[in-house]
Amino acid sequence: TLFTPKAARSRRGVLIIGLVVVVVLGGSGLTWALWPSKSKAPVVSSPEHVVPGTLQASILTPDDVSKAVGTTVIAGSAVNQPPAALTADPASCAMAVGPATVSGYTKGWTVFYSTTYQDSGGTGDYTVTQTIGDYGDPGQAGAVFQALGQGVAACPSATRTDQNKNTVKWNYSVEANTPNQLAWTAAQDAGGGWACYRQARLKGAAVLQVAICEGGDGKTAAAKVADAFEAKVSG
Repeated sequence: TLFTPKAARSRRGVLIIGLVVVVVLGGSGLTWALWPSKSKAPVVSSPEHVVPGTLQASILTPDDVSKAVGTTVIAGSAVNQPPAALTADPASCAMAVGPATVSGYTKGWTVFYSTTYQDSGGTGDYTVTQTIGDYGDPGQAGAVFQALGQGVAACPSATRTDQNKNTVKWNYSVEANTPNQLAWTAAQDAGGGWACYRQARLKGAAVLQVAICEGGDGKTAAAKVADAFEAKVSG
């Protein structure tokens, strides 16, 4: 997911990062984020009918997510290819700043999909991003997942610059980093508690991510959504 900083959210009302990813999504989410204007990811409407067995069918519905997190969320837009990388300082933190962009989902994926749900009031005070990329080959997916874990772990903090030249510092902390599971938190520096709680999973040839961004503690909720999301991914 990419995600939008708290100050920017209050100015715009809704998060429309690109995720945002998603994301996501360095804490970056995905669909409701701000993509660099020079290379915007194509936005597609959430499908009214999802064909069983397809990658999109593994995405949890707004009702599924609402039950898992204990609050009502509504659907937003979606992207079908990873957004452009976000500007990070230091540059080596591009993976942590934009895990659901091309920095995290490098070339080789066969199908990609990411969507963000937000609070029922439409204010963007609570967002849930689900992102998945299928690489067709478990070995390639494993390499992508390993690089994501290494990139996030190597970046304790970074400053992200959006297309309006606004800069926000984020602090990253990793809670779990195994061959098939990654959990970390991206907290906005001086953001009044605003943070994105992130989970990434490797399942077969797919790399999936979940990001819950809010002003409270979304760690448990993010794990619940990731568990349910992973369970729906075939392979």
